[in-house]
Amino acid sequence: MAKYPTEPLKFWKKAKQLRDQYYFNYASAHEKGGIRWGAAGWSFDAIPTAFGDDVYPLTGEPYAASIAHDRKFAKECLEKAESMGFARDLCAYMRIYWGSMHLNKYLMGGAFPKPDFNYQTQICCSHSKWYQHASSFENIPDFYVDVNVGAYKDMDEGRLNYVVAQLHDSIAFVEKTTGRKCDDELLFRAIKNEMRATSLWAEICTLNKAVPAPLDEKSMYSLYVLAVLHKSSQWCADFYQEVLDEVKDRVARGIAAVGNERCRIMSDTQPPWAFLKIFRYLEEFGAVSIGSLYTFGLEGTWETLPDGTWAPRRTPMQLGIEFTSRDQALRLYADWNLSKPLWQHFFDPNLKTEMMKTIVRDWQVDGVMIHMNRGCEGLSLGIMENRLGLAAAGIPVMTYEGNMGDEREFDEGRAQNRVDSFMETLNLKRDFVYA
Repeated sequence: MAKYPTEPLKFWKKAKQLRDQYYFNYASAHEKGGIRWGAAGWSFDAIPTAFGDDVYPLTGEPYAASIAHDRKFAKECLEKAESMGFARDLCAYMRIYWGSMHLNKYLMGGAFPKPDFNYQTQICCSHSKWYQHASSFENIPDFYVDVNVGAYKDMDEGRLNYVVAQLHDSIAFVEKTTGRKCDDELLFRAIKNEMRATSLWAEICTLNKAVPAPLDEKSMYSLYVLAVLHKSSQWCADFYQEVLDEVKDRVARGIAAVGNERCRIMSDTQPPWAFLKIFRYLEEFGAVSIGSLYTFGLEGTWETLPDGTWAPRRTPMQLGIEFTSRDQALRLYADWNLSKPLWQHFFDPNLKTEMMKTIVRDWQVDGVMIHMNRGCEGLSLGIMENRLGLAAAGIPVMTYEGNMGDEREFDEGRAQNRVDSFMETLNLKRDFVYA
């Protein structure tokens, strides 16, 4: 039974409106003389944003995840990609995006809106190939920024210079492609917005240390994604400030995301988007998923304090650093992105294990639920090493198999049975009174 008060999130309607407006703005950009560009959510999107307030991105992962939630359209997209010879063990998001593009069908209705250029970051094994194929099919220019320079703990001047030089080159690429000039004032504004948004999201996640947790991860998925859509936009940074203020108020008043919270779970990587009800099933046991390294660190930017705890990374603005030149701004921008938590595990799975252990400790997590996600080679890299590392530290861990975007690889009954067994090991029984 519920032991904590609950109430709906006041900003929920606005979050949905912002998301819908984002997809509408992209599709209708050409009608207003604007520019469209495509990329992954990890792109350096402040750079295209510096070319005007009528420049709109379509980030591939959240677009594909939205399709994955529409099981009928997702199946159509996946089958289209497979009919063209693309293997089922490739990135599920990539296959869904390609299927939508080749079908010439847009999730929000109408034909697939062709971007004017693609501007991608290369960190995951699929990133460049994803947009290389898209650019070839759409016959549009493309640019790729390689950020595979090693873990942030090993950052040095040479590695940073390598990325900064590419950012300068990418500005020249966008100038040549669009016929516009980069406006340094707009560039500074966009970089500051991105830093503010990603620091604010980390601060919002920090508030989930409270007991009861003010947010549940299923709801957080609809919030972190706004940064994945357009983190350098003014609307994203401003909205996250609204979210922070409301979540602080929930913590102060003891408002819970799950009224019968008696167990705190942490997940890992993307969930099976067509079966998010698995999180509601957890709640029947009084278990709340407080988040994950994925939810916290996909776009949240953090720093480690001397005592080993995590805190939202302080922005240059908070540190009193003024933006004085394009090169200086790009150096700060590159360094900010290279510190992303989720980029670190591409170089060493032990780094991810240690970050997960930090979250378990500081967010008072009772158990970890790992999705053996066959749909994402990048974020599943080293996942069994992570499981072993957590188990060796005495942290209860369960795994279940699935795919973030391809429902054909998710067995709902089997996953539910895995949850049942895990809850039993945590001495939890289903609360049939809770709704």
